[in-house]
Amino acid sequence: MSTSNKNEVNSEQEVRVWMDGCYDMVHFGHANACRQAKHMGTYLIVGVHSDAEITKHKGPPVFTEQERYKMVRAIKWVDQVVEDAPYVTTLETLEEYNCAFCVHGDDITVTADGVDTYHIVKAAGRYRECKRTQGVSTTDLVGRMLLVTKSHHEPDDMLPDRENTLRMSLCKESVSPWTGASQFLPTTNKIIQFSNAREPKPTDKVVYTAGAFDLFHVGHVDFLEKVKACGDYVIVGLHSDKVVNRYKGSNHPIMNLHERVLSVLACRYVDEVVIGAPYSVTLELINHFKVSCVVHGQTQYESDADGRNPYEVPLGLGIFKQIDSGNPMSTQDIITRIIDNRLEYEKRNKKKEAKEAAAYEAFQKLKAENLNESTAVNVNQQA
Repeated sequence: MSTSNKNEVNSEQEVRVWMDGCYDMVHFGHANACRQAKHMGTYLIVGVHSDAEITKHKGPPVFTEQERYKMVRAIKWVDQVVEDAPYVTTLETLEEYNCAFCVHGDDITVTADGVDTYHIVKAAGRYRECKRTQGVSTTDLVGRMLLVTKSHHEPDDMLPDRENTLRMSLCKESVSPWTGASQFLPTTNKIIQFSNAREPKPTDKVVYTAGAFDLFHVGHVDFLEKVKACGDYVIVGLHSDKVVNRYKGSNHPIMNLHERVLSVLACRYVDEVVIGAPYSVTLELINHFKVSCVVHGQTQYESDADGRNPYEVPLGLGIFKQIDSGNPMSTQDIITRIIDNRLEYEKRNKKKEAKEAAAYEAFQKLKAENLNESTAVNVNQQA
């Protein structure tokens, strides 16, 4: 076999792939990009930008850099995380980590000066694209959280501007050509792509835990890592939107059931998910999945709709345990961060949308010019 060029995929050797980004409020869209990038090679390295770099080019992130590093490490397709990665991807970075090429979604990311952050690797032919997951973005999720605050967290005269908030929330029309909101349409194929292939072995100790796992965050990651240490095969039961709304109230959950399914499935500590799991852990569920241990965190849990303890059965069987994740973060903590900094996030998103719109307009203009040149060449050749 002939020796392959460094930028080409050689099935007989390791092909290291580079991705980078902010990875703020990591969601299944980020995970899906990592999944696609991993499949383009054999070893995926993800660079995560620092708080200072993000603030300079986009505005303040929701999560700290340490939280974002941990979230990206928990994505099951990621092999290595590089902290404080440069905002503009350079050939020197690819060489330092021996990466054949860089992968990014089919949108444009720009610096504070409006420069394409991937222009160097694109010019060198060491850039590949993956398809962006429609229907979810950090901008969209921030908008959803701001809408939740309207009648529950702030007096009416202290609320975010409704027009700006709605522009960032889930809607039918996108403001940004790439990261504006659009309806997420779940498919069985997407769930299969995110699922693990393996089933529990007869000798595996199966551990079950359940909850909302809304806005999947670093607190969930720390908890699930501890759950994984309790056995060999982790099954997460995800409650339906109706059930979550009963015990969470307000407009919760922020993410719908199918979005939460993909977010949890992308975590390296999870082997299987029960979609729309019953709030009470039943004997039928325990027997069906051959569960050896049922785990819950230290947070207080509500009684079921009939007033009974949802863990009555596993308690009676002596297989119930509560563990401390060591991380007190909750979904409400994230919402509070957004509320407390809402003006900064609205300003950030307006700035981001304006830069994306300008970059998109320039891209479309260049595309049209290239098309005109190509047409002119064809006409001259025919003449």
